Amino acid sequence: MLEELTSLVEAPLGAWEAVVRIGLSLIASIIVYFMYQLFYGSRHIGAGVHRTFLIGGPAITMIFLVIQTSIPLGIGLLGALSFVRFRTPIKDPAEIGFLLLLIASAISAATGNLIPIAILFTLVFITLGVQRLISSRVTPFGRGHLMIAVDQPSFPALEKKLSAFLKEKLHGLSLDTMSTLEGRVNLHYQYHRQSNFDWAAFTNELNDMAGTARVDIFIG
Repeated sequence: MLEELTSLVEAPLGAWEAVVRIGLSLIASIIVYFMYQLFYGSRHIGAGVHRTFLIGGPAITMIFLVIQTSIPLGIGLLGALSFVRFRTPIKDPAEIGFLLLLIASAISAATGNLIPIAILFTLVFITLGVQRLISSRVTPFGRGHLMIAVDQPSFPALEKKLSAFLKEKLHGLSLDTMSTLEGRVNLHYQYHRQSNFDWAAFTNELNDMAGTARVDIFIG
């Protein structure tokens, strides 16, 4: 009985079946990549995780295919992957959603559950489309994204002045995320876009207000 169970767990996967599943995972990864570019890529504030999608999806599928066909080899593979450290932080929570979508599609391709992932893609696409439509209706020019990085030692003295300055210059301002990395405080804001807004003057006034503190600005 034990020998039959072992042979069943470690049954080799056919080459054609492996090619089909990895190919489906690649197609799903391409779809996730284009969804990211369509609904998120124009913001230019993320960590660039989408650059891993086309490789990450098939790679995750391969890991699960190996685990299905050989548990000892799969455990060893996962153990080896535990030594990998990802230095680039997730700068925006929205990127986590796309990563989860990629992982879900890769696992579905590995296990052959294609209908659930097709339903998931459809629902996510509709949801993001409705969200964009509502956002554009509520604000005529849509929502803009602003990321500001300030030296950590200078931030406590600059925080109140920076907040007051941004609220005065930008309409509908809201702070989405705040993080600290390598001695820099990163602030991610959303605001209501305005036509003919003078970003050059805004940047000059911000630098004058910051004084000797180093302030970096990223606009999306």
